[in-house]
Amino acid sequence: MKNKNSRPIGAHISIAGGVSKAPGRARDVGANAIQIFTKNNTQWRSAPLADKEIAAFHENARTLDVGVFASHTCYLINLASPDETILHKSREAFIDEMDRADALSIPNLVFHPGAHTGAGEEEGLRRIVESLDWACGERPSSKVTLTIETTAGQGTGLGHRFEQIARILGDVKNSDRFGVCVDTCHIFAGGYDIATEQGYADTLREFDRLIGVKRIRLFHVNDSKTPLGSRVDRHEHIGKGKIGLDAFGFLLNDRRFFKTPMILETPKGKDGEEDKLNLGVLRGLMVEV
Repeated sequence: MKNKNSRPIGAHISIAGGVSKAPGRARDVGANAIQIFTKNNTQWRSAPLADKEIAAFHENARTLDVGVFASHTCYLINLASPDETILHKSREAFIDEMDRADALSIPNLVFHPGAHTGAGEEEGLRRIVESLDWACGERPSSKVTLTIETTAGQGTGLGHRFEQIARILGDVKNSDRFGVCVDTCHIFAGGYDIATEQGYADTLREFDRLIGVKRIRLFHVNDSKTPLGSRVDRHEHIGKGKIGLDAFGFLLNDRRFFKTPMILETPKGKDGEEDKLNLGVLRGLMVEV
């Protein structure tokens, strides 16, 4: 294994003041891998990215040696919505997110599958597949990998069981355009006990059986404020929550994922000090081999 600092480990980084600011903020906290929003995450759409901003983003990422591995879609999108107006807005917003990721040459677009809001799991999964097929049809030449994030299953949210994600990947027409982002907090809250070595091994074995670990494009590394199977999504600092420190050691020393980006989404303040501390904890768990 290369030295610890060469591993792609980082955090979700703010784009306040423009996307070009993110690589600098990453280096300030010791991150060499980042995920960003490419727009305000509480708005359906934003003005297109300016060419000057795109160029500055690429230049800053290059000169600061920061890998930009993912963008995350806005929180308003619900590709499973039974409400036709919301579904239409969600689909249009989704392809806008694809366009923005492509403009910035970001390889992965992370998104939550959606919530059925009472229509039922089967109907929700059907609409997700239809939405994704529509998006792929609208953007046939897009290069971004559409990366489904595991969820906690809060409310009527789908994606908290590996079977649900496997169903989506099995039903979409262009499965090769999709990957998976595994969020440690979410799978734990969804009922997968990764807190013990045996539980971690069993969870990854089940994921591999149903989906395939080769589908994993990145991890969101977050502890959980809520207990196993709570289906409540509340992130906590590494080692300070219900998952505990050991699980992150299992993950970071799993040879299958030495090249897989690990992205923090833990609570943070304005100065980035929390990210520095959490990144230090993660790197301290790595065993040199």
